[in-house]
Amino acid sequence: MRHSLTSLLNFLSVFAGTLSLVGVLVGVVGTGGSAWAAGPPPPVTLRVMSYNIHAGAGQDNVFDLERQAAVIEAQRPDVVALQEVDVHWSARSDYVDEASWMAARLGMRVFFGPIYVLPPDRPGAPPREYGPAILSRFPILAAENHKITRLSTQVPDPAPELAPGFPEILIRVRGVPLHVYDTHLDVRADPAVRRAQVADMLAIMNERPGPKILAGDFNAAPDAAELAPLWDELNDVMTRPGGSGLPTFPADLPRQRIDYVTAAPDIGIRGGWVPETVASDHRPVVADLTIPRRNL
Repeated sequence: MRHSLTSLLNFLSVFAGTLSLVGVLVGVVGTGGSAWAAGPPPPVTLRVMSYNIHAGAGQDNVFDLERQAAVIEAQRPDVVALQEVDVHWSARSDYVDEASWMAARLGMRVFFGPIYVLPPDRPGAPPREYGPAILSRFPILAAENHKITRLSTQVPDPAPELAPGFPEILIRVRGVPLHVYDTHLDVRADPAVRRAQVADMLAIMNERPGPKILAGDFNAAPDAAELAPLWDELNDVMTRPGGSGLPTFPADLPRQRIDYVTAAPDIGIRGGWVPETVASDHRPVVADLTIPRRNL
């Protein structure tokens, strides 16, 4: 009997120790406090779209914002960089505030960064404004309309000068901060102004720590010399695995790739594509991205 009781006590002691060890392991794994625990949390995902909306007109030059909103809605983006946005500009867009209209229609927040703010052309009307806008499904925590070098299209004999129209927003994507920039570079054949604009943009973006995205209409091909400094610091989603590399302009028979989504090296690129549409004279660019949580 003594032998049996001793054996039983020894068994219970071993069993209790085993339970204690299991409890420790469960606690460690549950709290992430051991190398045995899961690795770093998975990155957050984000869908970004860039779209030159041609002041609301399609390839057919018919003004139809709903047609363009449907194109955006079909892609289900989290962030949209729009270019050529009219706000009370003229009869060509029925004097609509296109930035606010798009935000309301799509259920998104908006920040509009006008290039031009001009007096109204009708008595009692608000100022006429034109430029890029950024839509976001996430709250916009901060925003700024930066100045870069521009050659005005609204005055005779313009000279290059600093002017607004380079909007930036700060959002938090499921806990991860992100800076988003939208741009529309000079359209002229001479690359001098675009070269200055690229330098200005990079100087502004380099002031901000953390992950960044730059999207927009660059009015230049990927191999254009004036864009080369961008590729030292940003990745073009269309040149990465999963990127389609398709042209974006003109929308009916695209021959040029001048519309972009680009991202800082710490942002992962899952894929990029160009939807087929003639709702504007440009086709949009869409990209699926990942942002590591270590940027918190």
